[in-house]
Amino acid sequence: MKNLRLKAARAALDLSQQQLAERVGVSRQTISAIEKGDYNPTINLCIAICKALNKTLDDLFWEET
Repeated sequence: MKNLRLKAARAALDLSQQQLAERVGVSRQTISAIEKGDYNPTINLCIAICKALNKTLDDLFWEET
C-alpha cells in the first residue's frame, strides 16, 4: 500500500526524498520504496522518519480501517 501520508508530510516541509534520506541515514531509494509501498521499514526507521518530519507514528504509518 502506498504511503501517501509520508509523501505529503515530506512535501509539506519542502523536502526531497534525498534530503529526508540524508536526515534519517538511508538511501533515497529506501524513501522512495517506502512511499511506493514496496518496502516495510523497521520501527527504528519509522521513528526516525517521524522525528525528521515532526509527525507521530499514527500520523504516518498507522493504517486507518
